[in-house]
Amino acid sequence: MKKAVLLSGGVDSICLTYGIKPEIAYTVDYGQTVAEREIYVSNYICKKLKIEHKVIRVDCKHLGSGSLANSISENISPSNEWWPFRNQLLITLAAMQSVKDNIKEIYLASVRSDDFHRDGTKKFYELINSLLFYQEGGIKVICPTLEYYSHELAEHYEVPKELITMAHSCHISNFACGKCSGCIKQLKVRYELDIE
Repeated sequence: MKKAVLLSGGVDSICLTYGIKPEIAYTVDYGQTVAEREIYVSNYICKKLKIEHKVIRVDCKHLGSGSLANSISENISPSNEWWPFRNQLLITLAAMQSVKDNIKEIYLASVRSDDFHRDGTKKFYELINSLLFYQEGGIKVICPTLEYYSHELAEHYEVPKELITMAHSCHISNFACGKCSGCIKQLKVRYELDIE
């Protein structure tokens, strides 16, 4: 059964991609500020792993909020990085492409530290899987990473350190700012994995 992974070029999606070696990886440019770097890193990872890579482009920047859109967060936002219904959007776009590619399983990486927003929870993935599978195409959404922290995920899949150091987690720039929550997470993971 053909499977795809949503690959953003961040630590978690790199670890999952390395661990499951899908037939194809999708990177979605939905208008996020750092799309250029996410695509570059994802393409690099796919070439290294000999995985087909497709970029899906749909500009939703005017619908975004928070650091990923370089705008003010909405008042209901659980964090500065929150983009309304982002994971739902990414899954929907990936599913649309999956129908064309005859993909039956879409894999995503959300980890334990993502559960402060609802679309990073086990309940969300159960609901979105039921909704997607109910529709034509019979596509499943699978998130096998929810029980791990990022460094545990890297250890579980024995991801080479060189791939971890390629990850781009910055939310505000195509070059790591070192200050946003994504950069802080990246630095924390490197520390926990003893990567210089």
